[in-house]
Amino acid sequence: MSKEFFNRLRERAVEIHVEDHLRARLERGDRLRVKLGLDPTAPDLHVGHLVVLDTLRMFQDEGHTVVVIIGDYTGMIGDPSGRSETRPMLTEEQIARNAETYFEQVDLVLDRSKIEVRRNSEWLASMTAADILRLLAKATLQQVLQREDFAERLKSGASIGAHEILYPFNQAYDSVAVEADVEIGGTDQLFNLLFGRDIQKAYGQEPQDVAVFPLLEGTDGVQKMGKSLGNYIGLAESPEQIYGKTMSIPDALIERYVRLVSGFDRRRQDEVLAMKPRDAKAALARQLVNRLHGEEAARRAEEDFDVKFRKHEIPTEREQWVVKGPTDLISLLVDTGIANSRNEARRLLEQGGVRVNGGKVGLTSPAPVTGDVLSARRRYIELK
Repeated sequence: MSKEFFNRLRERAVEIHVEDHLRARLERGDRLRVKLGLDPTAPDLHVGHLVVLDTLRMFQDEGHTVVVIIGDYTGMIGDPSGRSETRPMLTEEQIARNAETYFEQVDLVLDRSKIEVRRNSEWLASMTAADILRLLAKATLQQVLQREDFAERLKSGASIGAHEILYPFNQAYDSVAVEADVEIGGTDQLFNLLFGRDIQKAYGQEPQDVAVFPLLEGTDGVQKMGKSLGNYIGLAESPEQIYGKTMSIPDALIERYVRLVSGFDRRRQDEVLAMKPRDAKAALARQLVNRLHGEEAARRAEEDFDVKFRKHEIPTEREQWVVKGPTDLISLLVDTGIANSRNEARRLLEQGGVRVNGGKVGLTSPAPVTGDVLSARRRYIELK
């Protein structure tokens, strides 16, 4: 069974360090402590997180100990991974507020009774200046500056905040504090996870094995899914929002979503991918809502979507806004919350996904006039 489990893990992962070592531990039946760190820099987890959460569930089902670290301390610094500029520092209040929502969302995938949930403020907040100096002495500045994002910023002349240097040290020390045997994350976390191995060695621990997994592109089809980019599908969003956003993904992303986050077995994945794109997205959307909210919610979300976009009926449930001045359709879609970003609004208009007063509109349509706006939850607008 452990050999079969490793093969499934290997199929999902982009890279594993050290592969032979992890395989041997699993095949001899070692019970491992498997770590995932989540920084609560925004209140919502999103569908992209299912890639690693599903992997944790696999470990959980095999009897391993899953350790989820809520980075309430590292979150104040902000992970520099993949960033071309310094993140704004969040307050303790913002972090605490966001962290509370994470517990509920993690429960959507993992068995809470089998999770060890820790906050890294437990050990990082109590470190003295001497403790921090000892930690920083475990590695060199050259090691830290080798990471791609820092190297690119140095090359371009962009600034690197001195506090950002602490981030990989703090994340690495998390592995020391919980004595992690394995750490998982997205491919953008590879440097941080490998750095954790170095710091564990320096503290006399056996270094953790590392597995990194694909990053899921957002609904724009270009950048990785993230709330700050407005291209995310939130785990805590309503069934209708999850269904509608999934239906809006570009056809080119269907296979990645089905393979990475649907939760379908391989046979069902192949069946869905053999469908026409519209039907495949509907099956995927229904499955994602089912996973997060249950079968009845999935049925209602599908019916709601069909009423709005297949049967072209005007929904009875509306919200009302007042347009304060002559505006363009893109701004209107963003201001009313129908689209999460200007890029998403452009895509909806290009794909004919927006109706005004019953007729489809596009990017070249005239700007709406000032007046009351009645809108359904998604993409149907009535102007007065």
